[in-house]
Amino acid sequence: MTSFLNFFETMPIWMKAGWVFFTLAIFWIAEGNYSFIKTRYKKWRHAKTNLFLLLFVMIINAAFGIITLGIFNWLEVSQFGLLHFFEAPVIIELLLSLLVLDLIAQYGVHILLHKVPAFWRLHLVHHSDKMVDATTGTRHHPLDFILRESFALLAVVIMGMPISFYLFYRILSVAFTYFTHANISLPKSLDKALSYVIVTPDMHKFHHHRELPLTDSNYGNMFAIWDRIFGTFYYGNVNDVVYGVDSADHTDDQSITVQLGMPFNKGVKSK
Repeated sequence: MTSFLNFFETMPIWMKAGWVFFTLAIFWIAEGNYSFIKTRYKKWRHAKTNLFLLLFVMIINAAFGIITLGIFNWLEVSQFGLLHFFEAPVIIELLLSLLVLDLIAQYGVHILLHKVPAFWRLHLVHHSDKMVDATTGTRHHPLDFILRESFALLAVVIMGMPISFYLFYRILSVAFTYFTHANISLPKSLDKALSYVIVTPDMHKFHHHRELPLTDSNYGNMFAIWDRIFGTFYYGNVNDVVYGVDSADHTDDQSITVQLGMPFNKGVKSK
């Protein structure tokens, strides 16, 4: 297990970037064969907007990498964090770290992005997509992504986890992001069974419905347990889902300038 985790610690940058585009390509291809919505749309034009926003995310991610290294160096010296208060097998420490990362850096911050009006205006960019597919997973306003990364580092400090745990989480998170946003449909019984443990494509589709209260449900990224524990889980008839967000439907969801300016657009109502 240790050698397996060390692989992620020594993983070169080109391989990490390659993983992003490899997993995106896998689900992009899957959408062509197992698509949920058959509506024809300009898939490449749609992807261009979302991939441009991904470029911002990758630049910010590189900058955060410097901060992240500094934090992990401090953690190694100070021995700060919950993992230093007890001894357990590596697999247990890894699982606990993944759970805390998913709770704080995904579920927790996601709720704040919906409930705090100023944060919601940032998060509107993600929800304004009227045709959700795998590339929607890359669609985040730069300030939204900075907030998410800050909470991820908070989880790292709380746990005092080694950098290999965090990097493994990032690899898993990327795969789940594209999997849950992909325009695919698993067999209903399989999707529903998996949703007891992990976030599934159908489960996440309800979160992208254009109106409340469904928009404020299914906040999870990897583990579905948080939505079930905190009462935000929803699973109904996925055919009732209409993508977008009602307060921003009048805006151009494919314009990069419109999307970057969305948080500051007075014509878009907040919650």
